[in-house]
Amino acid sequence: MTAYIAAACRSPVAPRGGGFAALSLDALGAPVLLAALAQANLTPRDVDEVILSNALGAGGNPARIVALAAGLPDHVAGLSIDRQCAGGMDAILLARMMVLAGEADVVVAGGVESYSRRPVRLRTHPDGRPPEAYDQASFTPWPDRDPHMTAAAAALARSTGISRASQDNWAMTSHAKARAAIASPGEMIVLEKLERDTFTRNLTPQLCQRARVLSGSVTTANTAVAADAAAFCVVVSEKIAARASRAGMVEIIAGATRGSTPEQPGTAPLVAIREVLSRCGVTPQALSAAEVMEAYAVQAIACVEGAGIDPEIVNTDGGALARGHPIGASGAINAVRLYHRLRAHPGTGLATIAAAGGIGTAMILRA
Repeated sequence: MTAYIAAACRSPVAPRGGGFAALSLDALGAPVLLAALAQANLTPRDVDEVILSNALGAGGNPARIVALAAGLPDHVAGLSIDRQCAGGMDAILLARMMVLAGEADVVVAGGVESYSRRPVRLRTHPDGRPPEAYDQASFTPWPDRDPHMTAAAAALARSTGISRASQDNWAMTSHAKARAAIASPGEMIVLEKLERDTFTRNLTPQLCQRARVLSGSVTTANTAVAADAAAFCVVVSEKIAARASRAGMVEIIAGATRGSTPEQPGTAPLVAIREVLSRCGVTPQALSAAEVMEAYAVQAIACVEGAGIDPEIVNTDGGALARGHPIGASGAINAVRLYHRLRAHPGTGLATIAAAGGIGTAMILRA
């Protein structure tokens, strides 16, 4: 059996407090879900399940809420997952598993995140002290093995010898590619009058030099900004694909999510990348396209170099450094972009992303 992506769509990415600041998760996600279904020539009645990643919300099963807001039938229960940055890609891989198991024919999977509307989180104390607000959740049970993501990125730069200049060059290139890119037809919908990713700019060496240092060589210029966005893929069975004569279908060849050392999440994708390439019998040199997450420039550089991927095929239209990082949606955005790249230029592609706690996800698509 085979699972296919029949359509893939995303919203623009807007920085926190930007063009999507007023939108609830369902107002952000439902239009994108419906646009993806329309691209696949499917209706809400055709959907068996919705799997949605959300990392910063307040619970309440966002997948169910988005499904209801989109007018999907009541029988679509909705499954919400949280694997932080990797969740959007993991949702698509879970959809693939459901289809391969014969449990569903049409699953809409992806992620929705609103940094702008996320709830304030409070940590309570057993001694009755007032609750204390916190920003980053714990990702391990050991405080001494649970670094802040930015501190971990700075440590990765030191251990690999990746300089600030190299990180800045990667960031400038990402913005330059994004500024020159023309979005593939169908990749992005217009939402709240936004027609493009709004953070992309002319990032110059002078701006990089003036950027605020966050930790070590990691700065605001070579780190992705917090953002709001939604992205979905429509994952279908062979039966649905055959009905459409497989036109526009991209096959999900393999996927893997694996853990690595919690102290260094930036290189966790290497474990997953090696596994999926080995499982498919594909070498890095055989890849024609790659979408690699750019939460931090150093992270992207380390993964590309460590996996032996040709930088020329990576993020050819820019990456998250030029867009922003809507945590639970970022992995799905990478998958959407890879789908459209392969539709335009058939071949074998890789999408990969790291997540807090030392987790990496990789996916192989083929058109």
